Amino acid sequence: MKRNWLTLTTMMALLAPGLGQAADHLDGPRASADPTADITDLFAWMSPDAKTVYLIMNVFPQATQASRFSNAVQYVFHVTSRNNFGDPATNPVNIICTFDTSQKISCWAGDEYVNGDASNPAGLATGDGKLRVYAGLRDDPFFFNLDGFKYTADTVKAAASSLTFDPAGCPNLPPATAAALRTQLRSDANGGPAKDFFKNLNVLSLVLAVDKSVVAKGGSLVSVWASTNAR
Repeated sequence: MKRNWLTLTTMMALLAPGLGQAADHLDGPRASADPTADITDLFAWMSPDAKTVYLIMNVFPQATQASRFSNAVQYVFHVTSRNNFGDPATNPVNIICTFDTSQKISCWAGDEYVNGDASNPAGLATGDGKLRVYAGLRDDPFFFNLDGFKYTADTVKAAASSLTFDPAGCPNLPPATAAALRTQLRSDANGGPAKDFFKNLNVLSLVLAVDKSVVAKGGSLVSVWASTNAR
């Protein structure tokens, strides 16, 4: 049963390194009920020499030193590849990682397999070095000005009865009003500097470095999404 998922649908040209990312914090009750399966961030990018794909899945919002990856969850990066934009995706590769109760990890990526303690920052690698894995507590990289967002939302809600909307359902706002709201989103409730709600909060990070030959069998563009699944 799938417990949580986060789609990046990140299209990366493997010959043109770039970063793709997606974030999803403070979920509803169902996802939050099991923080070990609650995905907060997904990142994917290429090394400068375009030989390595880097993947990061963060889980467990507001993790502490006592937080652990679940031994009852599969952590999965779903990767497909193609030659050109618009082509059908082919050659799917699911990179599956699991943990035991002692936090030893097992990860599969195609024919690559690694098992052991991945908590060392240097990571745990296969013999040929095509798959390297790190897993552990890290600073939450997400930035969100929660106070400014709430104040802006309350302001819009209070004015909702006087708003008109275009055919797409977007409010018709005078340019000055729209500019003021954008400024508020970048400020705290009192107009001061934005404050990061996630500052000093942590997550559990699963970090992989994968040789591109392992995941790009169908072409030079890859798509990535992640899921956590009960097992």
